[in-house]
Amino acid sequence: MPVLTGVRAVEGPLSQVPGAQVLAVPQGVDPGFDTGFVPAELLEFREAKGEAGEIVSVPVQVEGVYRELLLYGIGKGTPADLRKTGAALAARAKGKDVLAVIPPEGDLAAFTEAVLLAGYDYQLKTGDQKKPAGEIVLVGAEPSQRGAVYARAAALARDLTNTPSNEKGPSWLAEQARTVAEGKGLGVRVWDEDELKAQGFGGLLAVGSGSPRPPRLIQLSYEPEDATRHIVLIGKGITFDTGGISIKPAAGMTTMKTDMAGGAVVIGVMSALRDLGVRVKVTGLVAAAENMPSGSAMRPSDVISHYGGLTSEVLNTDAEGRLVLADALAYADAELAPDAVVDIATLTGAAKVALGLKHGALFATDEPLAAELEAAAKSADEPLWRMPLVDDYRPAIVSDVADVANIEKRGFGGGSIMAALFLEKFAGSRPWAHLDVAGPARAGSSATAYGVRLFLDWLTA
Repeated sequence: MPVLTGVRAVEGPLSQVPGAQVLAVPQGVDPGFDTGFVPAELLEFREAKGEAGEIVSVPVQVEGVYRELLLYGIGKGTPADLRKTGAALAARAKGKDVLAVIPPEGDLAAFTEAVLLAGYDYQLKTGDQKKPAGEIVLVGAEPSQRGAVYARAAALARDLTNTPSNEKGPSWLAEQARTVAEGKGLGVRVWDEDELKAQGFGGLLAVGSGSPRPPRLIQLSYEPEDATRHIVLIGKGITFDTGGISIKPAAGMTTMKTDMAGGAVVIGVMSALRDLGVRVKVTGLVAAAENMPSGSAMRPSDVISHYGGLTSEVLNTDAEGRLVLADALAYADAELAPDAVVDIATLTGAAKVALGLKHGALFATDEPLAAELEAAAKSADEPLWRMPLVDDYRPAIVSDVADVANIEKRGFGGGSIMAALFLEKFAGSRPWAHLDVAGPARAGSSATAYGVRLFLDWLTA
């Protein structure tokens, strides 16, 4: 489902925007027509503080027609404040055809992005629904094209993630990636199950072995002529996760259509690179499989041979994301020769326990790469918290029969760290970072597209 709100610019005055039932003005700015009251006195009466997202509403009569006037606060005017402001205005105008806005001073990219994403709606309900505002008109300022590109990329990632898994399987996800590649001038390659078997992608094959819908490895390529470096982005693409033989409780499955959120973020980011003129060569890999229990599913105690030959012992089939990412990481290191590799995955509940629903966990083997990602996370308002790769924990994933075990078995705890240590075994010696986004990737059962803005800010920095 696309963003349902449009945004465009007109020259003033505010009161003359055709069809605008709602008018919005920053607190302290003259709306340009007689309101019948003194705005400053009204704000004082309402004890308005000017905080980001704060809205004071009052009916006004403009040329004989009653409309709603919104006096809105912008806080300190930071990009984060303007995102909150844009989202609040768009939410307040839900169900209206047109909202006319005198835009705030500051980062219109952040404001535009928030206005549009607040107009995102994924609904499969029948009957009349209260829709987002049809159009938001900026008076006297052009909307940011950068903000619009960011919003479209995030909306694409949300769409892919929110699609129910009765429709969404690995081959479906691959076809969506092909469509994006054709529309955005990207290279595309998809490995089917026969090619995966022939080339030794044992992790993908094992995780997908219990499902009638076989796995896929998806590669998207963006290669500008003046590229200054080569980045590989890898996304976990588990289109549904039952846990496999180590099956989840029913309540634990209700959000598992979103277990491919990392893969969706990679596709969303790739869709925006050409529009933004990014000068970095970027290869996106999505390791897609459906983790189901059946007579052909992988079992606890199975040993998998991954791409490149390293083996892993399966102690829990619900620790499947790291198995498919291991194949993609090993392939990227051996075949793509990148300057850096970053993966993103809804990988562990432990990361959510540690950091809650707002922060992603960042693991990295390279200090400059970690610093770049932390700076991008701050600018994008998608916060990361650096987590340690603890040397003393490495014995916990030593296997008696394989190179590594897929979960720790010695009572150390630290589940998100153990998953990162497992992935590190397959990442090679190149700069590598891992984002565990099990918390911020979801808002309830819906997708947030956390990571799209972060990666785009990083790649355009």
